[in-house]
Amino acid sequence: MNTTENSGQAEAVANAVTTVARADWSQSRTILRVIIIVLAVAAAIWMLHAVSGVILLVILAIFFAYIVSPLVEFLRRPFKLRGSQYAMSRTAALSLVYLSIFGAIGITVYLVLPRLGEQLTQFAQQAPAYLVSARDRTKTLNDLYQHYQLPPALRESIDDAVSRAVTAAQQYAVAEMTNVAGWVVYIPWLALIPILAFFFLKEAEVFRREALLIFPRGRMRWRADEFFQDVNSALAAYIRAQLSACLFIGIICIIGFYIIGVPYPLMLGVLAGLLEFIPLIGPVLVGAIAVLVTSFHSLGQSAWVLVFLLVLRMVQDYLVYPRLIGHGIHLHPLAIILAILCGAEVAGIAGIFLAIPAVAIVSIGYRHWAEDRGTEGLVANLLKPESQVVTVMATTESAEPERTSSP
Repeated sequence: MNTTENSGQAEAVANAVTTVARADWSQSRTILRVIIIVLAVAAAIWMLHAVSGVILLVILAIFFAYIVSPLVEFLRRPFKLRGSQYAMSRTAALSLVYLSIFGAIGITVYLVLPRLGEQLTQFAQQAPAYLVSARDRTKTLNDLYQHYQLPPALRESIDDAVSRAVTAAQQYAVAEMTNVAGWVVYIPWLALIPILAFFFLKEAEVFRREALLIFPRGRMRWRADEFFQDVNSALAAYIRAQLSACLFIGIICIIGFYIIGVPYPLMLGVLAGLLEFIPLIGPVLVGAIAVLVTSFHSLGQSAWVLVFLLVLRMVQDYLVYPRLIGHGIHLHPLAIILAILCGAEVAGIAGIFLAIPAVAIVSIGYRHWAEDRGTEGLVANLLKPESQVVTVMATTESAEPERTSSP
């Protein structure tokens, strides 16, 4: 009897030891998994940072592809000739569009660049005088001090703040000019943008099919196709609207600055058109530069410039831009402001440039997830037998309108 009891106690102890060992191993394995995941995420972030230049290049190529795509599709429309129907190949249409675009760019550069270079040179020569004038204007604050009889301590604080602001602006301008000069080494990389865009447009349908093959057959693949279609429509609407807005603002600003008599009208107008692609910050920066530069020549003209830019901003934001962007993308103004601020903190100018498309993609992804969650959820569909998923997909496809794919 004692032998049996001793054997049972030994077995219980052995089981307890085994349970504790398994618990320790399970805990160690969980910790190991967490460490591996953290290391994998850190490695992925490091890789993204290391190839950030290549990623930006690819994104710019995708943007360029969206700009070119409508022209390519227009040229590929079927036409009848002597009773037969013909259609231009995608490669031929792309080649013709590229020749037209770069021919127009070459002519524009040939006509505009000499005058633009002349104004840039004049501005660079006048920049030191502008800084001296800005410092001299701070001395006129003494008249205001005497008029309002401000305390000496407050006067010193205001003088110090203004002096630091002027110095900071000067240092910022020098730093930005240095950064722009440093970008010159990347100009050869810009030649890769149209080359990559050419292949993106030529193989757009192949890329879409390969991406869909990642997802399991059935509703998941259908949902992924819908998501890609919506992202494509949103990005196309945003990019084409931004390009149209840049051209509109640039042309109107050049004409308006010439009429008002603003110094360097071509330079400031081109700058306004380029910075229009950066939401919120671009227009504010252009307005500040134009008003400040004009104020060094005439305060009356600077007031007219401010009124002109405010009216142009209202027309652009409330009349022109909503019609340009159509129904492609809908974001709350607060979401746009927060996205731009976060993008600036994360990746500087590139982050500002990509903030709104990124938020649009996230919002579209969330909408699709919410829609799928409303039909028993994404995970539930993954756990269903394939026959049931195919049945659900067929039922849904019969109820959904047919979608067409375009780059």
